[in-house]
Amino acid sequence: MSCLIKKIFSGKRDEQTHRQFVRFSRGSFAGRAALNLAKKEKIKLGGSFEFANDFVSFVAENSQAKFSGIILSKEDLGFGGKKKGEIFQSEVENIESAKIKEISDKVYSMLLDGEGNGISLKMKKKLPKPGKSGNLKIDDKFCILEADLKYWAQVKDFFMLPECKKAKISHTIIVEDIIIDKNEKDFARMRETARRKGKIVRKEEIDGKEEIKEIEFEA
Repeated sequence: MSCLIKKIFSGKRDEQTHRQFVRFSRGSFAGRAALNLAKKEKIKLGGSFEFANDFVSFVAENSQAKFSGIILSKEDLGFGGKKKGEIFQSEVENIESAKIKEISDKVYSMLLDGEGNGISLKMKKKLPKPGKSGNLKIDDKFCILEADLKYWAQVKDFFMLPECKKAKISHTIIVEDIIIDKNEKDFARMRETARRKGKIVRKEEIDGKEEIKEIEFEA
């Protein structure tokens, strides 16, 4: 498995990457998918809300953990969730890594804390509202992962990080076009299936050295 941004930069597109971009209209969105790494005696990795599902999936893939918090989904996953508009909101306690793997493709967002095998995860429980550049404060501590150094190889690979001790990474998402299926007549389905096309500018500050990368995307 790999995180959202790594999939995009690798040219991979799936339902989960598409789902992340449904929130975006045309325009420029700065400071998105932000990461903040400090590696000393332990690994401490902070991330913005776009990484919520990725952080949970990483913990589930690499440890026998238990998770508690809130799961948002388009369908009833059997947790006794309450439907708010089109979304089921479920409060869960002590669900295990195996269950996370089972439901990960069906959820909208997993806002969960987790603990297990030298890894701990803390996360805020309310998604921020979408906003354009300048209207949204970057919160690279929406998710906080702490892990033993033995997990460094997995963290580095999953989150597309170089060998380093400190890193600050953020992305500007520029949506230039929204491609709608002209054969779709249902407006809700049109919104759900519309693809965003544009470019992503990645800003990296790695051990004090800055680098900018840019790719085109469609998702």
